[in-house]
Amino acid sequence: MTSSPAVVVGAGLAGCEAAYQLGKRGVAVDLWEMRPHRSTEAHKTDGLAELVCSNSFRDNTLNTAVGVLKAEMRSMDSVIMSVADCVSVPAGSALAVDRDRFSRLIGERIAALPSVRLRRGEITKIPTDAVVVVASGPLTSPALSEEITRLLGCGHLYFYDAIAPIVTAASIDTSITYRAARYGKGGDDYINCPLDRAQYYGLVDAILEAEKVETKSFERCTYFEGCMPIEELARRGRDTLAFGPMRPVGLEDPRTGKRPHAVVQLRQDDLEGRLFGLVGFQAKMTYPAQRRVLRMIPGLESAEFVRLGSLHRNTFINSPRVLAPALHLRERQDVFMAGQLVGVEGYVESAATGLLCGLNAARRIAGQPVAVPPSGTAMGSLLAYVTDPARRNFQPMNANYGLFPPLPVRLKGKEKKRALGSRALSELGDWLQGVGVDNSAQVSCTTS
Repeated sequence: MTSSPAVVVGAGLAGCEAAYQLGKRGVAVDLWEMRPHRSTEAHKTDGLAELVCSNSFRDNTLNTAVGVLKAEMRSMDSVIMSVADCVSVPAGSALAVDRDRFSRLIGERIAALPSVRLRRGEITKIPTDAVVVVASGPLTSPALSEEITRLLGCGHLYFYDAIAPIVTAASIDTSITYRAARYGKGGDDYINCPLDRAQYYGLVDAILEAEKVETKSFERCTYFEGCMPIEELARRGRDTLAFGPMRPVGLEDPRTGKRPHAVVQLRQDDLEGRLFGLVGFQAKMTYPAQRRVLRMIPGLESAEFVRLGSLHRNTFINSPRVLAPALHLRERQDVFMAGQLVGVEGYVESAATGLLCGLNAARRIAGQPVAVPPSGTAMGSLLAYVTDPARRNFQPMNANYGLFPPLPVRLKGKEKKRALGSRALSELGDWLQGVGVDNSAQVSCTTS
């Protein structure tokens, strides 16, 4: 089926990271992407590593596990982290990127590797004559899903993911909104739409009453808590949003010196600052309902929507049952699985699994043993979670400090987080040296 010793299925973040790790080590690899021949409910282009959200990489400090994970990936020459840093946009303590530039530069980095061949078309059968990394994503095509199910001998689990709307900066009424980041972290990176008590409850009622996109009768609707549709949050109680994505704490209005009853935050979506996304407003309302309801938000009365919220099904496998800690199949060690398909949630986590799969696929081809990061690292703790054979009722998981092994001494709060992060980076450095991983960067930060 292929003339290359390695095949990567899917050119999303995980697939591109895997292909890069293989290619930089001189391994010939075919990187398959089905778009534009076959698209998905969420993708809009045929670009590599297409993102659907600007703040795809979340917190960028070592106070969080995902921040530590990013630091670990940078130390391992992650192309995803390198490019994200190159095209970052203001987002306070978070790492947000210009999505178009991100995709374009990833494509350039992959094209610059002479041993990587990008091939367009849908893969419906897992190759048997190569080491394979399956990184087809949460919207894997039906034909490939059937093939994976056949290979694994078990069915898929699934949940629903929701995408937040984006508006043009020019359509925001700046006489009503104000710029600030929560507790001053990040200066004035966010645009804030303040709501008083009556405006807040009016918005909640409108969200609850709005027409929703119905789930198909044969599908069971199971949401991931980290990306809950705004309607589902509102359904849990009329005050839920005020204690969730619309929490006003640390966002006093500088014009009044007072804190609003609730706040809708807008986050920059592109490098030029022409587009802003509604933070935490993933939606499953119909498009007409979204335009009507979201324009009830103060400052967005004349909002021009360049993208409205949507809902799509995300598929993932029962990884604890079928995957070894190095993310290869227990029953077929030449097949690795990466990305959201293995039950990690978030772009950073997906890319991290692609990095490990690319590294270990290269080691497998070279006749070397596979390598697994220690559980005290962010990457290792996440892998331990998704591949623990004793785990039951498996659900997707973000990187978080709750997955880390306990410290030898009892610490609390920020001190504990700093200690966990410091230990993780130390253990990763020792591990990289011990397994002889080449983590030298191959390219500079340039983009057209």
